[in-house]
Amino acid sequence: MPRQCLVCGRRLGAQEEHLCIWCAADLPLTYYWEQPHNPMADELNALLERQRADGERLPYVLATALLFYHHENPFKLIPRALKYGGNVAAGRFFAARLGRYMAAAPQFFDIDLVVPVPLHWYRKWRRGYNQAEVIAAQLARELKAQLGADVLYRARRTRTQTRLDAAARLKNVAGVFRVRRVPLEARHILLVDDTFTTGATLATCYNALRQVLGPEQRISVATLSVVQG
Repeated sequence: MPRQCLVCGRRLGAQEEHLCIWCAADLPLTYYWEQPHNPMADELNALLERQRADGERLPYVLATALLFYHHENPFKLIPRALKYGGNVAAGRFFAARLGRYMAAAPQFFDIDLVVPVPLHWYRKWRRGYNQAEVIAAQLARELKAQLGADVLYRARRTRTQTRLDAAARLKNVAGVFRVRRVPLEARHILLVDDTFTTGATLATCYNALRQVLGPEQRISVATLSVVQG
C-alpha cells in the first residue's frame, strides 16, 4: 500500500514522514513548551486547586502539548491514528518531536522520570498497547530520562471518557489510580497521556502521586494534543 498523509490522504514522497509537506507546514503547534504559564497548565492547576485539602499548598504544575485538537480540524487524525488506528510509528514520530522541543526548554530539561497514565490490563490486552506509554517511552528517550511504566496502575476498569462532560469525567476516574512503586529517587516527574481534554484523568494521577511523594519532588504534565474549544 502507498504511504499516505495522516491528515489529507495525499500520497507521501520519499522524504515525507506521516505528513505531506503542506500539512506539515500547517501543523497546529501549541508552543506551550515555551510558555510556563499557558491555558492548558492554567486549566489543570485550577482543577487541582478545587480538589486540594484545606490549608494544602500546591506548586504550579507545568503542562505542555504538541498540537491543538479540534473536532472540526482534520489534524485530530494524528492522535486518533495512535489511539484507535494502531499507528504506533506515528505516535513515536510526533512524541519524539515534542520531546525535542521539551529538551530545549529550561523548565523541562531536568526531568528524570516519565510516567504514563496506565490503561486497565483488559483494555491494554484488547488494544495491544497503551498509547500513553508509547508517547512516554519516546519522551523519555528524547529527555534522557527513565521510563516509569510500572509506577501507576488502574485499580478498576472505567467507562470511556469520550462522551462524558467534565464533572462526569472526574467522577468516572475518582480513586481509580494507585501507586505501585514509589519513585523516591526522582526529582522531576513527567506525567504523560495522549490527549488533554478536561484534565480529569491527569489530575487524578497527579493526586495519587502527590500523596506518596515528598514536597521537593516536582510533577509536570505532557500530552500529544490538547483539546481546543
